[in-house]
Amino acid sequence: MEQQKGILLESGTNELEIVEFAVGGNKFGINVIKVKEIIQPVPVTKIPHSHHNVEGIIEIRGEILPVVSVATVLGLPESTDKTADKFIITEFNQTKVVFHVHSVTQIYRISWNEIEKPSGMYQGFESQITGVIKLHGEMVLLLDFEKIVVDINPGSGINVDQVKKLGKRERSGKKLVCAEDSPLLRKLLNDTLEEAGFFNVEFFENGQDALIYLESIIQAGKKIEDEVQIIITDVEMPQMDGHHLTKRIKEDANLNKLPVIIFSSLITDDLRHKGMKVGATAQVSKPEISELVKLIDKYIL
Repeated sequence: MEQQKGILLESGTNELEIVEFAVGGNKFGINVIKVKEIIQPVPVTKIPHSHHNVEGIIEIRGEILPVVSVATVLGLPESTDKTADKFIITEFNQTKVVFHVHSVTQIYRISWNEIEKPSGMYQGFESQITGVIKLHGEMVLLLDFEKIVVDINPGSGINVDQVKKLGKRERSGKKLVCAEDSPLLRKLLNDTLEEAGFFNVEFFENGQDALIYLESIIQAGKKIEDEVQIIITDVEMPQMDGHHLTKRIKEDANLNKLPVIIFSSLITDDLRHKGMKVGATAQVSKPEISELVKLIDKYIL
């Protein structure tokens, strides 16, 4: 099944489409714009001493891609009916990875505000879940595919050493607002931005909370440019995504002077137009943290 391009033509609607799939009797979802293709499983070449979550590699149209077992990642049993198994070929963080799942059902179009943040009380798969969706009386769990990949290959994540190479700098007077739903990435961003000289960073778990904070500054009678110098936002977040947050900021006469940088695993040549349509000042693909820092310097120093 090829990705259905053009289903969601508008940008900033706060909607997404998810591909629903099953593993070990549980239902999960992945944002359709991460999915390049869904195919029947093909023979996998095993790699000695590879990570235990990696089944091996396959060749697709001249590209060698790793195959990750989602069941192994989540500690679930293998499928009992191998004929229903599927390979989901994905692209994000400038990387292509194949995920082995037990079945693929359908695509749903939903709003980000229908996605609930997982509670620590029932987050059974450690921090592998980024959101919970109620569909037709059942729970569909959104997996944190970026974390799955970083756990396998830590070098693919945000690397503070990239910023250390930029040298010591003094940036502490600038106020940054960052919307990022992943606790792991919030900590990495905080540590990295501090290394870059930015010590005044306000973090929010989603675009909605960030927007409420910005609007509260205006409601207090203050000028936004005196209180905040730049916005950094992820795209995929429960309640309000980064594209919708950017659109709301750029449509607000009191906020639209703020530079907005989208920092997301979904920044590709095919998807960059979505950020442009909502007025993003710049867009950077994770994990290019040094490029992000250079852009922050460009727009607020």
